[in-house]
Amino acid sequence: MNSRISTSGVYQQSLNTMLSKQAGLSHTQQQLASGKRLVTAKDDPVAAGTAVSLDRASAELERFGENANLLGNRLNLQESVLAQAGEQLARVRELTIQSNNASLSSDDKKAITAELKVIRDELISLANSQDGNGRYLFGGTADDHAPFVVNGGNVTYSGDQSQRKVEIAPDHFVADAIPGSELFMRVRSGDGRVDGSATATNTGTGVLMEFGLDANAAWTGQSYEVVFTAPDAYELRDSTGAVVGTGTYASGEGISVGGLNLRIDGAPATGDSFSIGPARTQDVFGMLGDLIGALELPDDTPEQRATQQNALQASLRNAATAQDHFIDGRATGGAQLAAIDSAAELREAQSVTLETTLSGIRDLDYAEAISRFTLESTALQAAQKAFMRLQSSSLFDLI
Repeated sequence: MNSRISTSGVYQQSLNTMLSKQAGLSHTQQQLASGKRLVTAKDDPVAAGTAVSLDRASAELERFGENANLLGNRLNLQESVLAQAGEQLARVRELTIQSNNASLSSDDKKAITAELKVIRDELISLANSQDGNGRYLFGGTADDHAPFVVNGGNVTYSGDQSQRKVEIAPDHFVADAIPGSELFMRVRSGDGRVDGSATATNTGTGVLMEFGLDANAAWTGQSYEVVFTAPDAYELRDSTGAVVGTGTYASGEGISVGGLNLRIDGAPATGDSFSIGPARTQDVFGMLGDLIGALELPDDTPEQRATQQNALQASLRNAATAQDHFIDGRATGGAQLAAIDSAAELREAQSVTLETTLSGIRDLDYAEAISRFTLESTALQAAQKAFMRLQSSSLFDLI
């Protein structure tokens, strides 16, 4: 059987060879123009799949960065608001000390009361602060409406107590701004651990000046009461009303009971009482309301002045504790901002690793590509010359 190669077959084979060489050369030119080794996925399917996964990881890092920027903005705003709130409470303490001066006139106290009301309104405004996107800082996850509402002179919290956890790096979460219920509505009274007060119905001139933990005894968390059985004698009673001790009173001397101590100045009347025990929680707005109410009390008699002084002393202690409470909130926010900075370093390190890996997969080795381009160009020229020689060949040349 004879196998013959037709002229058209030879032509087609030569044409296919040139087209193949042209396609290879064109592909190399695309690589050189783009600087990428992977022009299409078919160049290296495995590497292309890996590159897609790395692209996805890189995009996720960018999203984490955006999360961190938004969260950092909110936490910086929280820091600013709490700093301003602390300054307002420092002014409250100054005004409280000033108002405790017996030489102040009623007009002076009215002026102080007016300023305290302005400070209270400013604190409400600060508590309803918004971020740059119109979301309320201290509403928890219910941040689409003002969290603090004034109703009948009282301030209520309408947000929730949830705190978002925002992912700012792979498996690295940082808490959003602290809910306003924790910052403004749950402030400890007294010194933050122990609180003391004079009974509102006292008729003497005794003023509770100081109280706290006794350094020489252990306190079990119980509440106690100092009840005066005479102007110079008292009983110590526990929370059940049982007498646990007695003593002789002298103005300014310390009284110790159950690991706690307190100091009373003035002349209590028989039946007057003072309590001491665990600190309670209160809202900062109500605290200011109590202070304003104390300044509006009558102070014409020594007994009335003692009642007012007891209220002012309590407000002074509460304002100091609230100021410390905001400082603690700022410390918490500072730790969160530090975590954001640490996460930024982590993202940067991971981003560099991803970019390096992607570069190794996608980027073109120009030396190799140029060498290949030269070889493919030479091969194409050789194929073209061979086709031209074939095209000019004829059997008539052999006759």
